[in-house]
Amino acid sequence: MSQTALTRRLPEPADRGRADAPCGMPAQAAGVLPVEDVMAELRTRRTGLSSGEARERLAATGPNAVRSHHVRVLTVLARQLRSALLLLLLVTAAVSFFFGERTDAVIIGVILLLSVALGFANELRAERAAEALHSRVRHTVIAVRDGREAEVDVTDLVPGDVVRLALGQIVPADLRLLEATALQCDESVLTGESEPADKDTAPVSAGTALAELTGCALMGTVVHAGSGTGVVVATGGRAEFGRIALGLGERQPETDFQVGLRRFSMLLLQVAAVLTTSIFVTNMLLHRPLLEALLFSLAIAVGITPQLLPAVVSTSLAAGSRQLARRKVLVKRLVCIEDLGDMDVLVTDKTGTLTEGRIAFQSALDPHGNDSAEVFQLGLLGTEGDLDGAHLGGNPLDSALWQAPGATAAVADDHRRLAVLPFDHERRLTSSLVQRPDGNRILVTKGAPEAVLARCTEVPQQAAAVLTDLFAAGSRVVAVATRPAGPATAITAADESGLHLAGFLVFLDPPKRSAADSLRRLAELGIAVKICTGDNPLVAEKVCRDLGLKVGRTLTGQDIASLGDEQLAVAAQESTVFARVSPEDKARIVRALRRRGRAVGFLGDGVNDALALHGADIGLSVDTATDVAKDAADVVLLEKDLGVLAEGVAGGRRIFANTIKYVLMGTSSNFGNMFSAAGASLVLSFLPMLPSQILLNNLLYDSSQLTIPTDRVDTEQLAAPSHWDISLIRRFMLVFGPVSSVFDFLTFWVMLGIFHAGPALFRSGWFVESLATQTLVIFAIRTRRIPFLRSRPSWPLLAAALGVVALGVVLPMSPLAPALGFQALPAGFFLALAVMTALYLALIEIVKRLFFGRPTRPTSPVRHRGHEHRVQRRASRFSHLGPLAHR
Repeated sequence: MSQTALTRRLPEPADRGRADAPCGMPAQAAGVLPVEDVMAELRTRRTGLSSGEARERLAATGPNAVRSHHVRVLTVLARQLRSALLLLLLVTAAVSFFFGERTDAVIIGVILLLSVALGFANELRAERAAEALHSRVRHTVIAVRDGREAEVDVTDLVPGDVVRLALGQIVPADLRLLEATALQCDESVLTGESEPADKDTAPVSAGTALAELTGCALMGTVVHAGSGTGVVVATGGRAEFGRIALGLGERQPETDFQVGLRRFSMLLLQVAAVLTTSIFVTNMLLHRPLLEALLFSLAIAVGITPQLLPAVVSTSLAAGSRQLARRKVLVKRLVCIEDLGDMDVLVTDKTGTLTEGRIAFQSALDPHGNDSAEVFQLGLLGTEGDLDGAHLGGNPLDSALWQAPGATAAVADDHRRLAVLPFDHERRLTSSLVQRPDGNRILVTKGAPEAVLARCTEVPQQAAAVLTDLFAAGSRVVAVATRPAGPATAITAADESGLHLAGFLVFLDPPKRSAADSLRRLAELGIAVKICTGDNPLVAEKVCRDLGLKVGRTLTGQDIASLGDEQLAVAAQESTVFARVSPEDKARIVRALRRRGRAVGFLGDGVNDALALHGADIGLSVDTATDVAKDAADVVLLEKDLGVLAEGVAGGRRIFANTIKYVLMGTSSNFGNMFSAAGASLVLSFLPMLPSQILLNNLLYDSSQLTIPTDRVDTEQLAAPSHWDISLIRRFMLVFGPVSSVFDFLTFWVMLGIFHAGPALFRSGWFVESLATQTLVIFAIRTRRIPFLRSRPSWPLLAAALGVVALGVVLPMSPLAPALGFQALPAGFFLALAVMTALYLALIEIVKRLFFGRPTRPTSPVRHRGHEHRVQRRASRFSHLGPLAHR
């Protein structure tokens, strides 16, 4: 309640400052007015706008969006040029050009241009892939246009549109409610309040706080219960949520990994600044030319800064979305790839994931466990659909019952259904008022056995034993009860009492054959699987045991209701099965697990799963799910199979594991090169490498690393999410960098002591050795195993690395050598190079084993995501290809 949105008050009626009606009005102003006055001011009607009116208003107000995913070419280019060191080097090269060092200056300029172009091309391609991904995702809402209901893109809504609201839906704009049926909205994204807010159509008094605006449904909030209809009063940045979201920026948010990458780049820049200054001062003390010393120092600094890191990350994410799609996993936004890989707890239903999802009717039993045709008939009469088995409302148990042999014949006589009280998660019952052929009316109630038995006057003692045996066998059971209804013509929940237990309907949904392997795969990925089901706890436990899933504590819906939030957070960690749970229970379980810093995924496919899908770190649904569930999900699986999900998680982790490889290799090699350059500057009478050669070396090395996203990843690297560990990277840089420098210094001795090299030959030797060692070391550092024998790189990475080394060897002998300041190397050098490279890779293996020690299973860090993350995630639904409207 501390947010500014809660403390704002409505202006006095005479000073409302309403916008031009078709452009909308603030929700707080609309909430004060009666519905008809709002409709009049917006110049609309309950039958909605016409298509022409909607187009005119869209042109006037702009899209209902708070994020833009349009690729701006100049912005991508500017990101390549924003390095102060790169620009300073370019300016210095230009100055040296005018002072006569024209060849070197031109070469530096060309290499810088190629480096920028390489980063620009790769990042632009990745950005366009992301744009295409966002453009394919549509979020729609049911609006009334031209007098009839139609699906409309959320971003096309305008003030005056009449919109329908249903359970689990995200409110698409600020609405003044016209109708509300038991409507509640979760407004925590705006107010921070965890309790849902009741909604109605009555106007509020002036001065009412935003959190108490009962007559309005606000953009970005979630329909927690009930349904409603509202007229759009504000869209995009004019809506309450839109103002908050735009305050965080218009572009799609960075992932946590990208934020860490940017911070790490700043750390490297600081290291580069210190070392570059030292090298420059050293060169000046040795009375070297100012421009030469400055160019050399700046080139070294540019070399250590990871210029292609953004391109590598963007390319990895774009390639990752395509790889996941091939594995039947569709992500709606690139940020979802990281969330998918981060997941360490999965909450899922058992139907269709642990079981086949093909429910079959087994038998109808009386309370004593004997077959009963009467119970079978009563079960058919108690279904919510028609008495011919049609229009069953998607209830799989009713469908299985009607598919049983003899179902149609069992109710072929003249039974009439007079009224139905549908199932809900509070009662866990369905009741039907039925008139028999003899004219007598009966109430048939069926549902969860414990709910039905609690409403029966007498229950045979043997019934409890029959139920226990059925549950222990893994059967799904529906209890059926009845009583005379007299002359009743309608039924309410109060009529579901004084019942006589008729018996039980028994169904079977066998465990899925592939589920055991899928669960083992998820366990290997460090993901704890928890089952949320509306079924009996004994049935859920039996299925888990059959599939080898270790069952910890089991909580029922009643248990959950009796626990406070902190108590539930502790209990949820220890529990495997949550049985007889409601939609609100599922959402509470997800919130409780997140309170402990776990990255929680929720897999659901029904309308009742929408609340939990919105509340999870990563919402998962399937292609056959309801529209509400698919709309609420971040990731859609083309098959409801935990194996497909495991592949998706592994794919997400593979992307970031490969990016970490680039970071470790690049920082250690570049730091080693700077260390070597600093040392060489102290003892040589000439620059150890020309600025243009340093930049060329860096360009070639970075080019070879662009294939890292294709590399294979060892299974132990997938056992937990990849997260930034700056201390590990810093230690890695300080250990492996100097190891690289040892062989650089050995190269210096070989060039000076054996080949008596002059400046050109010395630079050629170090260029080739430096490029070869820092490029080939990728095969050692990419894995903690023995390279090639126990861990093979991908073919593209192998080809790129060997190709760059071959190019580096050829350059000093090519026609370009004189222009680049190279000289052909003697044959003996290549023998020395082969020996030094082999020794270097062997030493790296030894140091690697000492550095990492015994293999340990990585653990996921505790992660708490705040309000800003929730706003950013919700805002991504309101994304538009193009500029946003002015507020």
